[in-house]
Amino acid sequence: MKGIILSGGTGSRLNPLTLVTNKHLLPIYDKPMIFYPIEMLKEAGITDIMIVTGTHHAGAIFQLLGSGSKYGVKFTYRVQDEAGGIPQAIGLAKEFVGEDKFVSVNGDNILFESIKTIVQEFKDGQEKARILLYEGTREEAQGSGVAVLEGDNVTKIVEKPKEPPTNWISIGVLMFTSDVFNIIETLKPSARGELEISEVQNHYIQQGTLKASKLQDKWLDAGTIEDLLHCNKIVQERAQKK
Repeated sequence: MKGIILSGGTGSRLNPLTLVTNKHLLPIYDKPMIFYPIEMLKEAGITDIMIVTGTHHAGAIFQLLGSGSKYGVKFTYRVQDEAGGIPQAIGLAKEFVGEDKFVSVNGDNILFESIKTIVQEFKDGQEKARILLYEGTREEAQGSGVAVLEGDNVTKIVEKPKEPPTNWISIGVLMFTSDVFNIIETLKPSARGELEISEVQNHYIQQGTLKASKLQDKWLDAGTIEDLLHCNKIVQERAQKK
């Protein structure tokens, strides 16, 4: 299994902080944001990792992470010249992934539970896609990809619904076989001008080859100033309780 960490974009919602550094290098309590997905993948047994970053402050990413040897992993880098959506960023890893299965993680996602068992299930299983679901608030659901459920089965992913059918959010931790690159090549930009990851997920749902796992603990997404402050408070509180 290989890993991909998506750390591109301009981080405009975090201006002016991101005018001078990459969003994923901003601190969450006592370490840079990008350390959390790195540690999550490593704990799950994935040490061959591609970092996909944008042109904004990419040098700072390279300077911090280097080859990965000091973190016990191996990094490969690709630069996304412009923001074109999550599928476009994942598509840059086609040669890196080869025929392997992989886990893609948004660089601003923080989990408090291990995904090791889920990764192993996906590695050994027959499904072509595995997504992680988190039961958030209505407000969080309105700004996310939301799962329509029948029992434990996902029947559709709805992108940023004004009236969420559920509060089960498909978070930015995604598992795919190499088949996903063929799907990405068929996608067309949405009204937002980007490729939508919900289209990829719905393709697998229609095929009957997608499974979902529900998180038991909290999920954080440091996408805005308010989110960044909230993440720091939660991570600090949990660290001090250990």
